[in-house]
Amino acid sequence: MAGHSKWANIKRQKARVDAVRGKTFTQLSRAIIVAARTGSPDPNGNFQLRTAIDKAKAAGIPNDNIDRAIAKGAGTLDSNNQLEALRYEGYGAGGVAIIVAALTDNRNRTAADLRSAFTKRGGNLGEAGCVGWMFDQKGVCSIEGDIDEDTLLEAALAGGADVYELLDDEEHPGAEVFTAVTNLEHLSTALTTQGFTVSDAEVRWIPQNTIVITDPDQSKQLLKLVEVLEALDDVQAVTANFDLADELCG
Repeated sequence: MAGHSKWANIKRQKARVDAVRGKTFTQLSRAIIVAARTGSPDPNGNFQLRTAIDKAKAAGIPNDNIDRAIAKGAGTLDSNNQLEALRYEGYGAGGVAIIVAALTDNRNRTAADLRSAFTKRGGNLGEAGCVGWMFDQKGVCSIEGDIDEDTLLEAALAGGADVYELLDDEEHPGAEVFTAVTNLEHLSTALTTQGFTVSDAEVRWIPQNTIVITDPDQSKQLLKLVEVLEALDDVQAVTANFDLADELCG
């Protein structure tokens, strides 16, 4: 069940701008609005909303802003923004497959922004479904702190996990635990019950196979593309199917 998460380590080495990398107030607020709209406005009965609120608080968003976002999603506060969740697919330098999850109130604006970002960094925005078949959707719990692997294994099995990966990061130790999307809340509860600190619980696209990048220029281009995409307000998450060769991870 154990594994090693090099990509998670790469992301942590790249930049730690704040507690939630690449996320702006706008992005986090939109996630709250959508979660409140699609489920109960009460976070105690809505795991997606509860998780979105936890992320917002970790990023320092004031409680008043969080309450307004919940009200917008619940329809108790007037809002002209009709957000929809969309998935975009494309290719980075060297044919690397990339999936972008977005929340937007303007499809045309979002598509134009993404197309520009891909093109300027040696990639291209593709048609729907062009790379999605290369990924599986999974629930992922991120835990932080020193890990006792025997305890983690016990908690992962009790929570119905498929696999876990220890993060190769001495400065920020932790692990990621993977499960079926429908089992995410149960897994998060099981890990918390065993004393682990669950810093994030999210649905993520996981590549079935990864391309190992050995060229330094290509790696810089790909990492910059991911960074630029994540910085766009409409973008919620970016997933790619590449790893960097060990000699590029130093």
